[in-house]
Amino acid sequence: MVSKACEHGIRAVIYIAAQSFEGKRAKIADIVQHSGSPEAFTAKVLGELTKHRIIQSHTGPRGGFEMNAEKLKTVHIGHIVQAIDGDALYINCGLGLSQCNAMYPCPVHDKYVIIRNEIKEMHITTTIFELAMAYRSGKTVLSR
Repeated sequence: MVSKACEHGIRAVIYIAAQSFEGKRAKIADIVQHSGSPEAFTAKVLGELTKHRIIQSHTGPRGGFEMNAEKLKTVHIGHIVQAIDGDALYINCGLGLSQCNAMYPCPVHDKYVIIRNEIKEMHITTTIFELAMAYRSGKTVLSR
């Protein structure tokens, strides 16, 4: 449903958040290792997330990526999706038609609207905090 870039971004932010809980900044090499994402691709995605102020980037020997305490509690999956993919997931036709709407629905319109709304609800109610806590506790993984 979301792009590969968005998938990598969500995994990277969860890892960064887990490190931020411990007062650490995540280095790009560690993010790549723990999220299973390619380095150049991950760097580009992290640049976009930094630009949208979802994460902070610091340079130098003590540099890396982090999330402040406020962001840990308030950023949800939808923020990441919006920053990387925009709102296409929440508004586009399930079959890719440009003129699909309730008045002129495509064959999957009615069913797709329900699923799309459920995904959007999950994205705006699931915080990075809860995902990072599950990851830190070992209940979830970011790569295999």
